[in-house]
Amino acid sequence: MHRIRTLATGLALAGATLAAAMPAFAQAYPAKPITWIVPFAAGGPTDALARTIADRVSREVGQSIIIDNSPGAGGTVGAAKAARAPADGYTMLVGHMGYMGAAPALYKKLPYDPVKDFAPVFRFPDTPMVLMVRKDHPAKDVRELVEMGKKNPGKLFISNAGVGSTSHLVAALFAASAGMKVSLVPYKGAGPALIDVIGGQVDGMFDQTNTALPQITESKVRALAVTSAARVAQLKDVPTLAETVAPGFEASTWYGIYAPKGTPQAVIDKMQQAYLKVMTDKAFTAKMSAQAIQMLPPERYTASALGKHTAAEVERWKSVAAKANISLD
Repeated sequence: MHRIRTLATGLALAGATLAAAMPAFAQAYPAKPITWIVPFAAGGPTDALARTIADRVSREVGQSIIIDNSPGAGGTVGAAKAARAPADGYTMLVGHMGYMGAAPALYKKLPYDPVKDFAPVFRFPDTPMVLMVRKDHPAKDVRELVEMGKKNPGKLFISNAGVGSTSHLVAALFAASAGMKVSLVPYKGAGPALIDVIGGQVDGMFDQTNTALPQITESKVRALAVTSAARVAQLKDVPTLAETVAPGFEASTWYGIYAPKGTPQAVIDKMQQAYLKVMTDKAFTAKMSAQAIQMLPPERYTASALGKHTAAEVERWKSVAAKANISLD
């Protein structure tokens, strides 16, 4: 009996010590640099947006945020790496619609579960995509491009950031919606894929507005259509796919920061608070808006909202993949 009483007393003291330590942990965090895993090569839209936001969040939390580019398999390699990381708040994932929304519908054996293996932290603004072709391409507009694709099945080459990436999924969905067969050419990131569009090795690609705008402005490529429901202010003369060749088409890229499941709530709360403070900076958000990045209402940036959105997107893409007959296995 004495031993049982002693053990119970010891457990109670341990519990009290742990409870007392939690506030101290929250106050001390972060005590060292934080790593954000970006599952694509440096230079692409995911990497660019992640670095822009990481720079501002790092100032708020008082520690550097290191970008770890871990490309492969449309982002699933980096996501799996993040899921296996210690749940201590020092490794997080920059996730997006490809490997955190569509992947469960595309891969039969995915090495992680976007909902069960991660804790949402906060959501980025959304980014529309734009369909671009090389500057000397014979198609003058998206209708002509679709006509070419229908007359020459498989001979229209569209590059993308990798199998299962947003640019791959949107291109596949576009081809299915327009009723044509194209050749989808995967690269290890949007940066290399864009280089080959500019160089004329492929016909075109879908890229995010934040990285595509400079190339369009400098006439290195030509924009044919945007994927958002409405036209983009910075590309006001560029029509939407919905108003031209694919009625009802809409697909903007969404992003979010995720931590491995089991990460302390105090860590998530602190990171979310820092981010929400950044998103009240009018100069910063105006700079992002100038890149055609879509700002969201404040309540949609939260961890809770990201969690609900992720679960809903997993279900949505199951339906989309089935209708478009998209599978990566």
